[in-house]
Amino acid sequence: EISSSICQLNSLLYLYLFNNNLSGNIPPCFGNMTNLFYLDLSNNKFQGPLLIPPPSTSHFYAFNNGFTGEIPSSICQMRSLRYLYLYNNNLSGNLPPCFGDMTNLEYLALSSNKLQGPLPRSLLSNNKFGGPIPLPSPFSFLYSIACNNLIGKIPSLICNATELEHLNLSENGLTGSLPSCLTNFGSNLAVLNLRMNHLEGTIPQSFSQRNSLSTLDLSRNQFEGTLPLSLVNCKHLEILDFSNNRIEDTFPIWLGTLPKLKVLILRSNNFKDVVNIPMEAHLFPKLHILDLSSNNFSGPLPANLIMNLKAMINCRNGQDKSMYMTRIFQSTMYENSVTVSIKGKEIELERIFTLFTTIDLSHNSFQVDIPRVIGNLRSLIGLNLSHNHLTGSVPMTLGNLTNLEWLDLSSNKLDGVIPRQLGDLAFLGYLNLSKNQLTGRIPQDNHLSTFSNNSFGGNPGLCGTLLPKACSGDAQPPPPSSSSSFDHKGHESWFKQKEVWIGYASGMVIGISIAYIAFETRRPKWLTREKKKTTQ
Repeated sequence: EISSSICQLNSLLYLYLFNNNLSGNIPPCFGNMTNLFYLDLSNNKFQGPLLIPPPSTSHFYAFNNGFTGEIPSSICQMRSLRYLYLYNNNLSGNLPPCFGDMTNLEYLALSSNKLQGPLPRSLLSNNKFGGPIPLPSPFSFLYSIACNNLIGKIPSLICNATELEHLNLSENGLTGSLPSCLTNFGSNLAVLNLRMNHLEGTIPQSFSQRNSLSTLDLSRNQFEGTLPLSLVNCKHLEILDFSNNRIEDTFPIWLGTLPKLKVLILRSNNFKDVVNIPMEAHLFPKLHILDLSSNNFSGPLPANLIMNLKAMINCRNGQDKSMYMTRIFQSTMYENSVTVSIKGKEIELERIFTLFTTIDLSHNSFQVDIPRVIGNLRSLIGLNLSHNHLTGSVPMTLGNLTNLEWLDLSSNKLDGVIPRQLGDLAFLGYLNLSKNQLTGRIPQDNHLSTFSNNSFGGNPGLCGTLLPKACSGDAQPPPPSSSSSFDHKGHESWFKQKEVWIGYASGMVIGISIAYIAFETRRPKWLTREKKKTTQ
């Protein structure tokens, strides 16, 4: 606990108590330290009611504690307050009505509490506020009211906040169409996140050449029509997510001219027709996450598009200095997130690893052979081509994908034998070749022998010890006893787990594998959460 004797320091200007294990209540005499300018109580274990520092305080940090009760109305007497960070506490009740009169307040963070009632113009994400969207101040640079119960339309007057750099209205109940001004109202806006609402209509065709957008997330809404061609003006765009909408368009090859685009998610729409792409078109130079799954694409897989993906051929081509795709807004960090299919499950990456490299073309109607050039994408971590109409053999060049951790070719019409080269992929922890027309013996002298029969089921022509059908010349093993069956299962499970962990411990080619260890655990260390598949 903090001793009340500290209050005898009447001339104290700066008091830093962050990142300790301090607990208990704040001494009431803190309010008597009339010269206090800067007070930081963050990352401790303080409890009880929130004590308001003297009016002279300009910076007050009390986040990541256990403060309870309402925010006292006396906070409005702090006329000099510029920075107020109270997030991650147990504060409840309504905000003081005078809160909006604190004209000097520049930075406000109240997320992850239990606040309720009318919503002032603040940053109040991860609470349970309802009602229509309040307008931000014209001078706000960051406005986040995500994860609440807000309803109604997005007011066009929000475009008066021309200084905004970050606008996050995601995971609410917003309806109606987008104001046309929202895509060109200011040159500072870098993040526009409207995902998981009930927005509808067409996407405005008015992205201006002076925009600074780096993240545009309109996923999980009900947008329709075509993609706006004016997106080519977004030269700073890195993340584009239009998944789970009703967009009907051809594949937007013109997005390949965006020099910084790294993540393109068009999953679960009505896209079709990948147009003919010149082999040396130099498109999508930094793209390392491509998800076109659950659309209406048909015809052969776009080999020339694959050959243009330079960042997937050599991950250093688009490598950032940071480990995760984040953006700093003055004193606030915004972490980009995205939902992808990993090892047959839909996973939300709450932080995007900069070397995370995947292609998902599943649940379409692609036909003909898998192009051999896909083996050039040596930085690929995951490849999903399942639920298409692919024919021909599994290309041996897939054995060149030495960083591959999951491969799903299930529910196609592939034939021929399983190439032995797949067994040389040391990091491969998930393999699904089921429901094809593969034939012959499953290679037994490499990594393939460690997978379960579920990886190969639904191929009547396959044989081997992993399947009920023995190959010609194989001796039929006696039925295993319950104990030996248990031992074999346990050994197989241990061996699979051990092999993958050894691969992880040795690291990726570039030497970074922190993020991917998480895939073998129930709770990934780099913050993922499994999402239930929903239909919009």
